[in-house]
Amino acid sequence: MMAKSGRDSPELKDDMSVFSNGSREESSAGNGEASEARSRSSGAAVSPAPQRFTFSPEPSMEDIRRMQADFTDERDWNKFHQPRNLLLAMVGEVGEVAELFQWRGEVAEGLPDWTESEREQLAHELSDVLIYLVELAEKCCVDLPQAVLRKMALNRLKYPASKVHGSAKKYTEYKD
Repeated sequence: MMAKSGRDSPELKDDMSVFSNGSREESSAGNGEASEARSRSSGAAVSPAPQRFTFSPEPSMEDIRRMQADFTDERDWNKFHQPRNLLLAMVGEVGEVAELFQWRGEVAEGLPDWTESEREQLAHELSDVLIYLVELAEKCCVDLPQAVLRKMALNRLKYPASKVHGSAKKYTEYKD
């Protein structure tokens, strides 16, 4: 999907988080004030949600795009970094990520059984995937942050929480 201006996407409040399944959640203060307020207003006891991993705020997606563009320009590699080549390079990097998980069976969230060296190798390979993805989006003129907002809005429509809660079915399998 080609990017359009930010006017096309749903706006998020500064205190909202969006998750990969399209859900939005109000960010709460570190002391749980928002959770406590919801609990008091509903009259139900709410157990604290497990702490979610969060990314650092910097570099931004635009910072990453700019760093990679500078890196490519300094090496005169733009003639090689065309959409098809970037896509194939990204797929190769995804294969390298898959190789790190191969033959391990199910892997627990947080990778508790991985060594620091294995975690660092995963970070390198995931970074390669992201860098190629961002550069591919740049070459195709897709504003990824805005595209993500639009896609999340579509996901919320396809997978309403009231209908899909706790199920892994595809949206075509749900009955009204």
